[in-house]
Amino acid sequence: MIKVNHYTLENGLRIVHNENRSTQMVALNILYNVGSRDEDPDHTGFAHLFEHLMFGGSANIPDYDTPVQNAGGENNAWTNTDITNYYITLPYQNVETGFWLESDRMLSLDFSPQSLEVQRQVVIEEFKQRNLNQPYGDASHLLREMAYQDHPYRWPTIGKEISHIANATLEEVKDFFYRFYAPNNAILSVTGHIPFEDTVRLAQKWFGPIPARKIPERHLPTERKQTSVRRLTVTRKVPIDALYMAFHICNRFQPEYYVYDLITDLLSNGRSSRFIQNLVQEKKLFASIDAYISGSLDEGLLHITGKPAAGISLEEAEKAVWEELDKLKTPSVSEAELEKVKNRYESEQIFNNLNYLNVATNLAYFELIGKAEDINCEVDKYRAITTGQVQETARKTFVPENCSILYYKAKNT
Repeated sequence: MIKVNHYTLENGLRIVHNENRSTQMVALNILYNVGSRDEDPDHTGFAHLFEHLMFGGSANIPDYDTPVQNAGGENNAWTNTDITNYYITLPYQNVETGFWLESDRMLSLDFSPQSLEVQRQVVIEEFKQRNLNQPYGDASHLLREMAYQDHPYRWPTIGKEISHIANATLEEVKDFFYRFYAPNNAILSVTGHIPFEDTVRLAQKWFGPIPARKIPERHLPTERKQTSVRRLTVTRKVPIDALYMAFHICNRFQPEYYVYDLITDLLSNGRSSRFIQNLVQEKKLFASIDAYISGSLDEGLLHITGKPAAGISLEEAEKAVWEELDKLKTPSVSEAELEKVKNRYESEQIFNNLNYLNVATNLAYFELIGKAEDINCEVDKYRAITTGQVQETARKTFVPENCSILYYKAKNT
């Protein structure tokens, strides 16, 4: 059981805390409630750009990395469709350095043309490496554009196209920062070797003076229900063909979300999973295949991606996947099979939450979607899933009219 302490500053910054005396380190995790879904369709990639800009110097600290290194710390960040997350780990005796650094860049960045240009080029190069120059790199772009017609999930976190970042102005960047980077739009999670009283004292000292800002209300379009199968075939210079399938699922807040997550484990988590055992090992139709959910806060996707074995066409591969999905609609899932998946999930959660940094990240996320203490209830939610729920969810989800299918063909040379 993870004990959680709470405190909220007058400016709206929510603080969650867990003390762990088994380590001499402290983790500060700051989650900003902004992701690529909050971008304008003509100005995409801004949330990810800010992940980089936040390391380019703040109002009073021109160099973020040097103080971190001098304090014996490490730091990093990541962005997705829903949130932007920053973390720093430090020895307890130097923990105030972390509060100082994170508060200063929440207050204001060093909005200079030089900093923008440096980080712009970094992001553009990352876009090229991940999406243009890497095999299968544009598959996510193509699949998202098929699956989503209305919701901003239709573009990936890195952005829809390079020009949106290349043409970003300093004023546009400032506007994005002051709309979303604010104490009343953030959660500070502090874990490790630090008492709650010290956490509150340091948070008050460094974050307390930062003024709250007016955060725009989020009014995102609701995705229209898909009514027919969507297909696309592309040919690229890649080693072998690949199959991509995406099914619409519920949002993160629905109980059925856990059923979808469990279904993907039944299909592809471990050597005894159905896809691996039946399609890779026995029938040898796939060289590799995976199933996973997007994990997004709004209505998401259940993905199936696979590379057919030599001599197997994409049509044959797709047919085999549908056959496996159809089996889930029958009483073929036994209690023993379900229990095995639940046990694996429980052990993974226990192991994951042994690490103080993982706990910091997880507490911030659970506080965003409900309350941080919900981290202690996750295993129970998976434990409660029945074989009947798996069948019911499979029947309504795994149908052609709910599916987007991408055939990614290797160009013959």
